[in-house]
Amino acid sequence: MQLVVARIGRAHGVKGEVTVEVRTDEPELRLAPGAVLGTEPASAGPLTIETGRVHSGRLLLRFEGVRNRDGAEALRNTLLIAEIDPEVLPEEPDEYYDHQLMDLDVVLADGTEIGRITEISHLPSQDLFIVERPDGSEVMIPFVEQIVTEIDLAEQRAVVDPPPGLVDDRAETASRQDAEGAPRRDADTEDGH
Repeated sequence: MQLVVARIGRAHGVKGEVTVEVRTDEPELRLAPGAVLGTEPASAGPLTIETGRVHSGRLLLRFEGVRNRDGAEALRNTLLIAEIDPEVLPEEPDEYYDHQLMDLDVVLADGTEIGRITEISHLPSQDLFIVERPDGSEVMIPFVEQIVTEIDLAEQRAVVDPPPGLVDDRAETASRQDAEGAPRRDADTEDGH
């Protein structure tokens, strides 16, 4: 099974180093010197990590064969992919690999369907579920304990308890408009006065 472990950012300096957006809880294992990683797009790799270091809180990597800024910049936005054993699960019970969460149904505690997880966005402060609603629209749900109250892999669902407005903002707006009727227009604004 393949796991996205990082996304290459901009070039750093002139000797081929790049910044990376880490997408794994095990960067010391997956992004260590000597690691050979697949890439998306596949034409950019595979890439072998030559060196890695932390600079101003950012992980910097240099890959074998990339010796200048132009070569590093050509890799920008490339995803780095590690091969993992699908039977190996994270050590902590409340940790999940992205592939375990993809396509889970997202429901409220009462069973009301919200949608299906189509993407997981890894931000510096928290992770977000990108959830596709049945109507095709998307909603972003922070993957935090206060909101995502249960992950049930056996039932293939994530139970959420969102704050008001997070997932029901469009429904509330529609019901308010139905209750109030069509939005009123002021006669002065229609003729430009």
